[in-house]
Amino acid sequence: MLIVVDVMDLHAMSDEAPRYLGLAPYLYYTDATEAVEWLTRVFGFREKVRYVDAAGEVFQATLLAGDAEIQVTAVDSTYWEAKGVDGPVGQLNVVYVDDVDAQYERVRAAVGESVELTTPQDQPYGARLFTVQDVGGNSWTFWQHISDVVDLPVGWQEIRAEDGQNAVTRKNIEQSEREHELG
Repeated sequence: MLIVVDVMDLHAMSDEAPRYLGLAPYLYYTDATEAVEWLTRVFGFREKVRYVDAAGEVFQATLLAGDAEIQVTAVDSTYWEAKGVDGPVGQLNVVYVDDVDAQYERVRAAVGESVELTTPQDQPYGARLFTVQDVGGNSWTFWQHISDVVDLPVGWQEIRAEDGQNAVTRKNIEQSEREHELG
């Protein structure tokens, strides 16, 4: 007997939001063995598990950045051809850290001059960060929260989902008041 369940009906029956247990990027590399070595050596990620083929090459692995999981898999050009694309397009992965400058020094020491990375910079949205590209073309931004104050352009507002109300920063209000006075 086959029972078909409409998932939409199940969600409609419950007002509860889904309980998410985590989110893990699934990253594609031509050489997953090299990627696992690079990500653990350069970023300090830990290896949780790896699955290897008969030749000992990694075809899938799970790495840990703190408690966050990162999935790494090996694919060749036939995988992308079957999907009708030239190859992986890469993506931006954001890793939250306590000390972005220390992480920058770690990465810089591990890669030397062989890999381009941005220097840590404070951003107007309350973060200090730097970005580096890995051996597979994926970008990694290491992000340290440094302030709850967001320097918004004139006319912009911060809207927080918690209460649905406009949460306008004091700096934005002061800028608007000055512009009104100049009029």
